[in-house]
Amino acid sequence: MSTPQPTPAAAPLALVAGASRGLGLLIARELGRRGHRLVVCARSAEELDTARAQLEAEGISVRTAVCDVSDAAAVDALVADVEATDGPVEVALAVAGVIQVGPLASLTRAHFAEAIDIMLWGPINVALAVAGPMRARGHGRIGVITSVGGLVPVPHLLPYSTAKFGAVGFSAGLRNELAGTGVKVTTVAPGLMRTGSHLRATFTGRQGAEYAWFAPSATLPLIAMDPERAAERIVDGVLAGRAYVLLSALTKIASRVNGLAPTTTSAFLGLAARLLPSGPPPSGTDTVQGYQVEERLGPLPTALVRAVTTLGRRAAARWNQHPPA
Repeated sequence: MSTPQPTPAAAPLALVAGASRGLGLLIARELGRRGHRLVVCARSAEELDTARAQLEAEGISVRTAVCDVSDAAAVDALVADVEATDGPVEVALAVAGVIQVGPLASLTRAHFAEAIDIMLWGPINVALAVAGPMRARGHGRIGVITSVGGLVPVPHLLPYSTAKFGAVGFSAGLRNELAGTGVKVTTVAPGLMRTGSHLRATFTGRQGAEYAWFAPSATLPLIAMDPERAAERIVDGVLAGRAYVLLSALTKIASRVNGLAPTTTSAFLGLAARLLPSGPPPSGTDTVQGYQVEERLGPLPTALVRAVTTLGRRAAARWNQHPPA
């Protein structure tokens, strides 16, 4: 494992959007360990304070800023301030995301709007804000965190997949548009990772049943990837300027099978969707986070879910995914 390197003023500057917890925090940590100066942003000042304390405890210097990546003007202002105050942004990663789990019958347009604002407009806003200055300097690295859900539509994650499919197209297309400028764009497609995200995901429909399948999937080895290893590979790929970073064997297999046999893949995913819990029509008020779902399951179901998500719960505590106060 890498160890923190000194970060002199001349060290390259990295901006990580959505770095207060989970994968974004791990990516920022990895960049800091490699000697980058850091600016990290997220929507929650409290979570940013916790992330900063965690990074500084490892000897990593970081500046934090409250910024909603869905707000283009706010992102433009942040990047302009960083360039004027801290220096040129050499590396930028858009990591911010939300996970909404549930069947179509329980979803509203608001779920899709939230997912698209954060996970499609977010990367667009970040990338467009940094691309101009990077292009003028003739060098830069941009990483867009997409998902296997942006390569293959995962059942009961339709808003998520909708936004991530768009992010894949934008990221790959932006790389083509910037060819020859010295600015490289990397499309990163992880699978499930053991960051404790199941506690902060939101659930609709039969919330307990949805949580019961999603939480173990986001936790168990062989299904969910170790996030520290993922962060290392992501940073390797972005700094090297690779076109794609596909994380986990399941992601690679799913994308290739879907490309070779899309009709068969669609039939399989349709069957999976029918086997997953059905849900009631949307009410507009039926979305709760994972940690809230656990509180409603009852003693025995809660004990069972907690038993199989032990590693995920430990990861949540470690990577700032704990429930908000």
